[in-house]
Amino acid sequence: MCYGYGPSRRSLLAAGLGIGAATFAAASPAEATPHRPGRHRIPPGQISIQLWTVRDDLAQNYDATLTYLAEIGYPKVELALGYFGRTAQQLRDFLDGIGIRPTSSHDGISADDAALDTKISNALTLGQSFMVVPYLSSNSLDEWKAWAERMNVEAAAARSAGLRYGYHNHAHEFTTDLGGGKTPWDVLTSELDPRLVHLEIDIYWAVTGGIGRGVADPVRFTLDVIRRAPQRVLQFHVKDRHLDGDMADLGTGTIDFRRIFDKHRVVEYIVENDTPDVTPRQTAEVGYRYLRKVKF
Repeated sequence: MCYGYGPSRRSLLAAGLGIGAATFAAASPAEATPHRPGRHRIPPGQISIQLWTVRDDLAQNYDATLTYLAEIGYPKVELALGYFGRTAQQLRDFLDGIGIRPTSSHDGISADDAALDTKISNALTLGQSFMVVPYLSSNSLDEWKAWAERMNVEAAAARSAGLRYGYHNHAHEFTTDLGGGKTPWDVLTSELDPRLVHLEIDIYWAVTGGIGRGVADPVRFTLDVIRRAPQRVLQFHVKDRHLDGDMADLGTGTIDFRRIFDKHRVVEYIVENDTPDVTPRQTAEVGYRYLRKVKF
């Protein structure tokens, strides 16, 4: 799954390795030196999985799929797709029983204040720490500004309830021109209140956005996105990338996650792959093993 920017094989390879196309032509020794793994590891309690990854399995047998994730070792999940016929309390009871905490969820901007109250109430019942807006898309500058204003309102309500409220990126936030070179990411990072709203950076999509903008080093672009944002980056979606631009199971693609993890630590490292390489369950297992073993 990609936006089809059509970069060359060489630029894709450079992008995936995180060394930049310019390195192939000329680079200083420091620039050409690959990242060397250190001694740091991700604490097991900070590993999660976005349930969109296993959506097909969830549709067939929700309970068995969640139980399998718990058996792999996942201590947390990020909810998506609703509660599959349960109330928030019933889902909490089930997840407690298999030893998984639903610490985060993907929820759209609420239609009204009543819907927001319900969203917050459900999150509290489930024991969440985070609520994240998963996707917005428009070519209208005014619409992005209106969304940011509404998210600030929702984030203030969430904060009052003891929850953190965030935004999850795709690639188009970095590549859509809203006029005068201003992008949706420019609007969001300037309009979202950094005291109230955090960022959930999807590494795959940030790298893809960098490639779409033609940058030499998309991993550095991703690090710059993290560093320059006034908002805190508290969650990562950790999703790998094949040479052809499709999503990959962790550790089987080309993104140099060690470079990113070494420069910025987060509260949750969330496995995701919209297009599992073999089966959703294998993607979940490969992702968990990768995050347990990776050193940076």
